[in-house]
Amino acid sequence: MFGVLEAGGTKMICAVGNRNLEILDQVRIATRRPEETFDEIKEFFAKYKTDIESIAIGSFGPIEVNPDSDDYGKILNTPKEGWKDFNIIKCLEEDFSVPIYVTTDVNASAYGEYKVGCGEGKASLAYYTVGTGVGGGFVQNNNFLGGASHPEMGHMIIKKDPRDTYEGGCMCHGDCLEGLASGPNIEKRLGKSGQDLEPNDEFWDIEAGYLAQAVYNTSLMFSPDVIVFGGGVMQVEGLIEKVREKFKELMNGYIEIKELESYIVRPKYDGKSATYGLLILAQEIL
Repeated sequence: MFGVLEAGGTKMICAVGNRNLEILDQVRIATRRPEETFDEIKEFFAKYKTDIESIAIGSFGPIEVNPDSDDYGKILNTPKEGWKDFNIIKCLEEDFSVPIYVTTDVNASAYGEYKVGCGEGKASLAYYTVGTGVGGGFVQNNNFLGGASHPEMGHMIIKKDPRDTYEGGCMCHGDCLEGLASGPNIEKRLGKSGQDLEPNDEFWDIEAGYLAQAVYNTSLMFSPDVIVFGGGVMQVEGLIEKVREKFKELMNGYIEIKELESYIVRPKYDGKSATYGLLILAQEIL
């Protein structure tokens, strides 16, 4: 049995599963202050303490993901109140003496899609989640892209659409990709949630242009086999098709990608990609 933790800024999902990627038990916990949140997390895993072989975590960030670092598992410069410098791994190690692995939440989703989803059988996959924030992960030949730290692809600088008067809402960069395209910044800009916009609203044309720039940059820098877009914002009907159209315009024939429908895609296991990815990672660290 393996434990997995999807540590999000608004909720934590704890689960245990087996080698067949079957979820045996699962609970959702509201993200509050670190200590009280992890009290509940530990309570869940304690029920299976004698059976759990390892635990894999996909966390919001930025977070230290280098296993050789003394700060492995520490939350870094996050705006989430009370979480800066909190070490997830050390907290769990107080109660569980099994191997514990941590990566970013979006890397977890990327790995799930890479191994058993729309990237299965491919050499490389890029994954963006567009929701509360915008995050990106990249897997190639079973390894995550990274070095000094994990990528922060959601904070790339993009060109603003002339129709967009919103200044951007990223606390560090203003009008980066996340500052313009994330769910909360859609709501701040328009005064209502993206869920309340009609699919044919002009704003989705602007949003698609921003996401297409992410595809453009990712394609030219890394040339992945597939680029996946998950997250709540991507649930909008017709948005992924608009992203493909905008990307084709941006690329302007410089690199020919014949089948955009299989290159820019939605997740095969939307909502479960991270769980599957973490279950696989929990097995691979043994």
